Amino acid sequence: MAEDDTTGAPAFAAPKATGYSWYVLTVLVVVYILNFIDRQIVSILAVDIKADLGLTDADMGFLGGAAFAVFYALFGIPLGRLADNWSRVKLLSIGLSLWSVMTALSGFAYNQFSLTLARMGVGVGEATASPTAYSLISDYFPKRQRATALAIYSSGLYLGGGVSLFIGASIVEAWNRAYPGGGPIGLVGWQAAFLAVGVPGLLVALWVATLREPARGAMDGVVSPSSPNPFHEFFRDLSTIVPPFTLIGAAQRGATAFAINVGFAIAISAFAWWMVGLTGNFPQWSAIGLGYYAVFSWACTLRARDPATFRLIWGTPAFICTTLGYGLVALAAYAIAFWSAPYAETVLGLPKQELAFILGANGALAGFVGVILGGRIADYLRTRNPAGRILMIIFGVVAPIIPIWVGYTTANSTIFYAMNFFAGMFGATALGAAAATTQDLVLPRMRGTATAAFFLGTTLVGLSFGPYMVGQISDLTGTIVDGKLVGDLRTGILSLIGVAPIALGLLLYAYRAVPRAEATIVERAGGAPTFE
Repeated sequence: MAEDDTTGAPAFAAPKATGYSWYVLTVLVVVYILNFIDRQIVSILAVDIKADLGLTDADMGFLGGAAFAVFYALFGIPLGRLADNWSRVKLLSIGLSLWSVMTALSGFAYNQFSLTLARMGVGVGEATASPTAYSLISDYFPKRQRATALAIYSSGLYLGGGVSLFIGASIVEAWNRAYPGGGPIGLVGWQAAFLAVGVPGLLVALWVATLREPARGAMDGVVSPSSPNPFHEFFRDLSTIVPPFTLIGAAQRGATAFAINVGFAIAISAFAWWMVGLTGNFPQWSAIGLGYYAVFSWACTLRARDPATFRLIWGTPAFICTTLGYGLVALAAYAIAFWSAPYAETVLGLPKQELAFILGANGALAGFVGVILGGRIADYLRTRNPAGRILMIIFGVVAPIIPIWVGYTTANSTIFYAMNFFAGMFGATALGAAAATTQDLVLPRMRGTATAAFFLGTTLVGLSFGPYMVGQISDLTGTIVDGKLVGDLRTGILSLIGVAPIALGLLLYAYRAVPRAEATIVERAGGAPTFE
């Protein structure tokens, strides 16, 4: 303990990240790279899967979005709570093993239903990744470095997404060349690709298991003990999101709670049924209906069981607007990440191996540069202005508009690749700022739950709707050629620009609300919700 030179009073050194902190961050980046390889490889395989299984663009949008995203989001809720109460290292190792196995099993899919089940399993496993990683990073890095550390972790998103294109294309080409009529047990190229990227994750899971579990909350000077019964709370939380147990839980809270739960279930079912009638896509809208009903049930239960956490998440407009605002940034980002390769292959006629290499490198570099620069600039802006990080998220909304418009209206492949790079880089700048803002708006013991709530926006808003919206609009504006529907992917992708004004409105509100919300965390955790 040092002594203050001016007062003689003890001076406590500010907490610092150690060399081991950076080692843990490196391992977590590797995990996140695998996470997005397994998640995004469907993109480069989409044209082959669509042809083999006889699917439409909307079907592929569902497989690349809601089939994964709904279960990723829902299981992120109880798993986020488990990350707050149990060993995060063990939880991440188990989750990585699960999603790796389910990715490999995707290689044995033979129709849309079996592939959907496998993608659901990948979503459940990957739901462990970010709640555990965000919480670990927050306990290995002090607040002043947190956005930078989270941005570095988030770079795995772009590195994994980019690498998945190159790996997927290489495996498909090599496999189909070696086995033009199908290989062992009849597997074709896209199935072999799923197997090849799934198995290595089991080895990385063993590496993750060797990490040390840090003291929870020590970096903020608020050490938070874990729950003595973490799995009791986990299974209790799990029961709040799985129908029909949600009805039992609501009934236990009283007649009013039960009536509200049933009323919402009826309303969301009617909406989903109406959308199925409009679009003809039952899997998409049944998954969305299930997802939103389950989240509503969970939020109601959280309000009854942990009112402090409810107030700091659902009762804080700054948190909600930041999450939804970034969720719309993610909607465009996920849609472009999924559809850029099929667009280049079918609309521009570019060879799979070339576009995979260039788009993969583009995506990895653009995302890495964007998310790192965005995180550093966001941390700097935060020192000048309590709401400074929100400005970085707003940049991520506005800046990609022109690159998207130019890139997806040109017939020139060089311009297409360049604009795709800039759109990806500009959009990526928002992630570290949004993640750090939501972490700063809750107490340390709530970080895993806050991360799960944040990822509800990126998944149930962004991933669930982005790829599907493009695919559905592509089908609606497409034409029939030789008796088959040929979608208009150009129109589908350009429609993404329409979400920017909504995101901007949400973030402008967050810019005004964040300073007061952060300044009153402790007060609001013990009092009534504040709606400024």
